[in-house]
Amino acid sequence: MEDPVVPFDLVRMFLGTDPPLFYLEIAFRICVVYLYALVLIRWVGGRGIAQMSTVEFLLVIALGSAVGDAMFYPEVPILHAVLVITGVVVINKLLDAMIFRFRWFEKALDGRTAEIVRDGEIVGATMRQNNVGRSELFEGLREQGIRNLGELRAAYLESSGTFTVFHRAPPVPGLPVEPPWDVAPPPIVKSGEMVPAGTRLSCCLCGHVLPQADTAPAGCPTCHGVLWTPAVLVSDRKATGS
Repeated sequence: MEDPVVPFDLVRMFLGTDPPLFYLEIAFRICVVYLYALVLIRWVGGRGIAQMSTVEFLLVIALGSAVGDAMFYPEVPILHAVLVITGVVVINKLLDAMIFRFRWFEKALDGRTAEIVRDGEIVGATMRQNNVGRSELFEGLREQGIRNLGELRAAYLESSGTFTVFHRAPPVPGLPVEPPWDVAPPPIVKSGEMVPAGTRLSCCLCGHVLPQADTAPAGCPTCHGVLWTPAVLVSDRKATGS
């Protein structure tokens, strides 16, 4: 049976009962856990940490755990928590200095900005490399007020996980983004089906817009998709009052 905790035992509170060499182990634990968490967060990507950088996000997690444990776990001495907090902050400052000095280190740590929409078409390679789903992309574009891909000259996936958009003037017909497809799916035209006169089709997968055709083609020339939907123009939506 464990000995009962003696309240306000200053030796236990500040120094603990561990041998002095254990403090060297704490420093080793900080480095191992910090680097492991850094790799995992970098693997998850910037989109999982909102507006914070990777280093800032990891700092919040590490400090939160170190501060919280020492507050209510009697077996965690305050000195241990102080050492952990200090070690985490020192590592964070060293990483900040490395980021400031070496561009390659910043890109390796926080990632790179990538073009995700070019001239109204989705860049499939960027989607695959960053594990971005179509619904996630469309949600980010709607947050920027985009209603269809024809409005875009370019859109970028920033290293922070946010989307930056640049409008095309004037807009052209493009794949509809609004309303969300879960709310109101666009009409689907399959390969070989007849197309109403005057209708331009947009690939449901990449947004490539075809010239006017009588029937839907067998596959998209850009991504080989087989599902199409009528391309829309911003003025078309305004005219319908949507």
